[in-house]
Amino acid sequence: MMRPPTINRVAVLCGGFSKEREVSLVSGNAAALALKNKGIAVSLIDLTRDMGRLVSTLTTEKPDVVFNALHGRFGEDGCIQGLLDMMSLPYTNSGRLASAMAMDKSVAKRIFATAGIPVAEERIVTRAAAEEGDVMARPYVLKPLNEGSSVGVKIVRPGDNRPPLDDLGVERDELIMAERFIPGREVTVAVMGDRPLAVTEISTARAFYDYEAKYAEGGSQHTLPAQLPKKLTDRAMELSLIAHRVLGCRGVSRADLRLDGDEFFMLEVNTQPGLTPTSLVPEQAQYLGMSFDDLILWMVEHAQCDA
Repeated sequence: MMRPPTINRVAVLCGGFSKEREVSLVSGNAAALALKNKGIAVSLIDLTRDMGRLVSTLTTEKPDVVFNALHGRFGEDGCIQGLLDMMSLPYTNSGRLASAMAMDKSVAKRIFATAGIPVAEERIVTRAAAEEGDVMARPYVLKPLNEGSSVGVKIVRPGDNRPPLDDLGVERDELIMAERFIPGREVTVAVMGDRPLAVTEISTARAFYDYEAKYAEGGSQHTLPAQLPKKLTDRAMELSLIAHRVLGCRGVSRADLRLDGDEFFMLEVNTQPGLTPTSLVPEQAQYLGMSFDDLILWMVEHAQCDA
């Protein structure tokens, strides 16, 4: 794996064309400002579908590192990572394989289960089947297989009318995941390199921790550190580190878990955690005494590629 010997110039990729474009723009601008504060020359690149233009820009600018601030499909699922690998350009966070596996919720859950990490029962069904009737006992969750930030997620509860599924972003014959709803408390753990940082409990007045709860001001409340017995805190951090390792993640990741009674269930691992003012990873880093600027610099210093 190739690491940058010196870092004088960084290209920040952000925006893009996924459903998380607006969040990515915020993350990218925040990362760019932090790097400038550290005296590093920065170019901000809003990703389009013109890959030839991107390759030309990166070839001309010759950055020492690419800071990947993209969220969602094509930026978080191994696509852009593969391109940067071919260009021998070190980039932040996970490589193409770990990114692809983490983004595919069903694949990631199989890997977690093999490693002994508890996961919720699931079924893979077509959107048409989910619209026609219950695909498992209620309550359960319907979600796209490869979106982040809770995009398109629906909870089907006892007594609910069948929800419209148009905003799942898939055609009627495409596959989605139906997953047993895990009641209880939601927590998240950032992993930085080979170190879990802290446990944050997330609460919201909304039906669940959806896209608006994640990114709208006041959409959720973060309790840091989570008010849990030490045994449960240690367990959440242990499971998050195992998940980071078995997927082959590097740099920074963030694991989302649900606590039902005294057992945690892994929901997903985010290989491109948000860097917005309401984001959880910067909050945990700050709790441990690391400023936002230092966090971004650490990510750049630990950039790699599979050249």
